Amino acid sequence: MSGATPQAVVIGASAGAVQALSTILPRLPIDYPVPVLIVVHVPEGPSGLHTLFASKGAIAFREPEDKEPIVPATVYLAPPGYHMLVELNRNIALSTDEPVLFSRPSIDVLFESAADSYGPGLTGIILTGANEDGARGAAAIHRAGGTVLVEDPATAYAPAMPTAARAYCPAAKSMSLDAIADHLLNLGTS
Repeated sequence: MSGATPQAVVIGASAGAVQALSTILPRLPIDYPVPVLIVVHVPEGPSGLHTLFASKGAIAFREPEDKEPIVPATVYLAPPGYHMLVELNRNIALSTDEPVLFSRPSIDVLFESAADSYGPGLTGIILTGANEDGARGAAAIHRAGGTVLVEDPATAYAPAMPTAARAYCPAAKSMSLDAIADHLLNLGTS
């Protein structure tokens, strides 16, 4: 695990995402000290995920606009049909570039750009999902000195994504959803 000051958290999820995120996100306090950026594989069109999660927790949830500055105590959910990237100046960029592993938004795109921007201050989390999106991004976070956690494949709704992330990034730590939530809460006190 990185000893750097926590600066941001990125999370990727697909099949089973709503249940997994519903275990983690409601535990984040309104004054959570870092931003959280999330990609969930959803079809194009209104997703309503930010509204769903906002009704369950205290922290602010939003679908960001292009070039929006990233601020602490906010959860940013990638809009359906757009890749969400972190620019080096730590603004959000939205892109309609080609899908990656059949997905737009892509977890890899977010994780790789966030690793470039936040380096060792980044924590990346791969949750349940049925493909390999996020595995290369997890490895990029590790190479940049960040921390990588994966949902325990044995208990994940769809174990393919956390399993692939562990294959690409053997340093990733497998944890239960409750343990991931505890880890995130401890980021603010480290």
